[in-house]
Amino acid sequence: MADLSPVDLPDGLAALRDLALDLRWTWSHEADSLWRRIDAETWERTHDPWVLLQDISPDRLRALAADPLFAAELRRLARARGSYLSDPGWFGSTYGNAALKGVAYFSMEYGLGEALPLYAGGLGVLAGDYLKTASDLGVPTIGIGLLYSQGYFRQAIDAGGWQHESYPSNDPGMLPIRPARGPDGGWLHIPLDLPGRTLTLRVWRAQAGRVWLYLLDANNPVNTPADRGITGRLYEAGAELRLLQELVLGIAGWRVVEAVAPDTEICHLNEGHAAFVVIERARCLQRRSGRSFWEAFWATRAGNIFTTHTPVDAGFDRFSGALIATYARALDGIVRETGVPLAELLALGHAGSGNRDEPFNMAYLAMRGAARSIAVSRQHETVSRRIFRPLFPRWPEAEVPVGHVTNGVHVPTWDAPAADRLWTAACGKERWRCAPDTLVDQIAGLSDDELWAMRGAGREALVDNARRRLARHLAARGHSPQVVAAAGQVLDPNILTLGFARRFTLYKRPNLLLRDTARLGRLLTDPRRPAQLVIAGKAHPADAEGKRMIQEWIAFARQPELRPRVVFLEDYDLYLAEELVQGVDVWINTPRRPWEACGTSGMKVLVNGGLNLSVLDGWWEEAYDPGTGWAVGDGDSLDDSARDRRDAAALLDILENEVAPEFYARDGTGLPRAWLSRIRRSMSRLTPAYSSNRMVLDYIERLYLPAASEYRRRVADDCAAATGMRDWECRLRRGWPRVHIGEPAVVQTDGEWRFSTPIYLGDIGVDEVRAELYAEPLGDGPAVVVAMNRGAPVPGGANAYLYAAAIPAGRPREDYTIRVAPAFAGVNVPAELPLILWQR
Repeated sequence: MADLSPVDLPDGLAALRDLALDLRWTWSHEADSLWRRIDAETWERTHDPWVLLQDISPDRLRALAADPLFAAELRRLARARGSYLSDPGWFGSTYGNAALKGVAYFSMEYGLGEALPLYAGGLGVLAGDYLKTASDLGVPTIGIGLLYSQGYFRQAIDAGGWQHESYPSNDPGMLPIRPARGPDGGWLHIPLDLPGRTLTLRVWRAQAGRVWLYLLDANNPVNTPADRGITGRLYEAGAELRLLQELVLGIAGWRVVEAVAPDTEICHLNEGHAAFVVIERARCLQRRSGRSFWEAFWATRAGNIFTTHTPVDAGFDRFSGALIATYARALDGIVRETGVPLAELLALGHAGSGNRDEPFNMAYLAMRGAARSIAVSRQHETVSRRIFRPLFPRWPEAEVPVGHVTNGVHVPTWDAPAADRLWTAACGKERWRCAPDTLVDQIAGLSDDELWAMRGAGREALVDNARRRLARHLAARGHSPQVVAAAGQVLDPNILTLGFARRFTLYKRPNLLLRDTARLGRLLTDPRRPAQLVIAGKAHPADAEGKRMIQEWIAFARQPELRPRVVFLEDYDLYLAEELVQGVDVWINTPRRPWEACGTSGMKVLVNGGLNLSVLDGWWEEAYDPGTGWAVGDGDSLDDSARDRRDAAALLDILENEVAPEFYARDGTGLPRAWLSRIRRSMSRLTPAYSSNRMVLDYIERLYLPAASEYRRRVADDCAAATGMRDWECRLRRGWPRVHIGEPAVVQTDGEWRFSTPIYLGDIGVDEVRAELYAEPLGDGPAVVVAMNRGAPVPGGANAYLYAAAIPAGRPREDYTIRVAPAFAGVNVPAELPLILWQR
């Protein structure tokens, strides 16, 4: 059965189809000149090879087939692509295929490129960058997502500056995707039981180099009209439709994995939207192995990784018990096959408070179903431990099992042509297909002339693109030819260019600069040191306050004296994001701390020599030093209003007194030497450190490989290790109420406190627990945790032993307490069993 494709290519041009359907062209631009040669106007309008091929006339195709130079270039590109696909990549060369059989990455959205518009914001762009990096590094990975028939909205701004939304249809025939094939060669379909009917999902696949992205599609004629809309729009507001989308992503998504990559060891959840996968994965192993559901759950949990991106508890998806009960049929297979009561299964999504009305929390389900959970920055790790503490009662907040891997960006996607040439000359063409360890010294050797030429090219391209975009938008709104023509005069390619683009919502404080419009206006129009602002961003359709903030910026930009200096560019998308990060001198970010989990937009300017001026939040909190950029705010306890006033003033102070003076401090050759030194330091130190190469290497070495090793151990020998863990868990839960800690004896000897205490274990084995001395942290230091050694049995006690430990007497004895926690080889405590007992 052939792939669906309306493109009929002449002999000799068949390779065009493979080149156009491989989204590697979104970051490898070696074929751009070929697409431009086919049809320059369509290419410049769409930058989409698949659309271009479908629009081209047969006569033009025949002419190209007869052109020996075109044919030779096509063969060269086809060979280069084949070489890329067949190369084992960094991962294969470093670890070999046996180290990791496969990763399945689950995300509600993917931002691979505008040709496949399946994203709303940063979460999707990160997912797209992840897949691209997995391809470049050769990590055996597939992506699982949804094919939205409309996706997220497109933005239009009316004459009054108000945002309006439209939802263009995504015609699968016009997207660079093809049907996924099942074992029989037919189109892969996945069933999902729903109340009173079975939803039949079609599966498509998109190629991103070495990686395939599988997309579930409910818009199937065999489904009811209402069910066809389940994969209609991204992030629908209604709880019922959102739950349906998450059932599809998690349960049907894992069934796709079972069909196309059954040897997959790692299941990586990009946020909690796909959390139902932890249940379905266990069910599938339970069916194959004949073990109980909970034994299978212990086995599969070892291979599940959960990344949380949410900085506030209110951001997690929650569903009422009544709604969950309505759609419980999607989980009936587990209930029928294992006899696990539905209430017991759904308790995985509850905090365990005993509140019968507690909603079902998808992040809680993901957390309980993954042996390893991570936040997306160092500061977000601290925030996440506080958020997830209800799942680990009586455990110290610092020991809530959330680590962090700071996000990164796929550098080849975001670098400008001039930056790419500069980096290639300094570091080679393969620099982003390996570990980025050696790049710091290489890029630090660039000359000031080279850096300044790159920045000039980027700024000039941004100004040209902004003028064209603004003219197009003004013409579409019916403005006069004179007004449209005036768009060609906005901005100046030679002055300080500030960029600001994000979702317009209150916590991101996008209007912080507008708290003092008079001062901002003077900064922009300063005759000696002028500056200009390029702004973009969308507000959620239901966020009226966000729309008002956009309107405020547009009103500010329309003042006659500011029109040459301030531009708001509507319909922020990946193309516009690329233009902005490639051209701005300074990227501004103003979130309300600590609500920015990571924030990756500022990372994208690094490769292009852009600098960051940001609140100390998310990634910037760990990346900032005074030689690479500028920082606003700190970790004080001011209320929001006071902090906003202070940060707004500080932002303008830095722009007026530090940024602009340094940018315009030129030597006799016209170069801003101090500015260029700052660029060099930022580019060399931060670009590799905040690349997705570093991020994915962290995933591999800190998460994937250890998790895959433990998963293999647990499923080996008919899941013997996992069965032992489940038995151990049951013993501990039954026997935990009878464990108690006796009165400790404490003496001071030779500068040490020596603790000794009886611990009564009841029915629990001595090797199934650990005893520790614990003291709270002092200041910013870590907590003190000292293992206690088991000694002789307690005389007259049943299964009771004396435990002892010594600690330097630098702190009062009252600081220390004794605790008992579970211990079992290979088990991640407290992530997989949160029991703990403290000395009374």
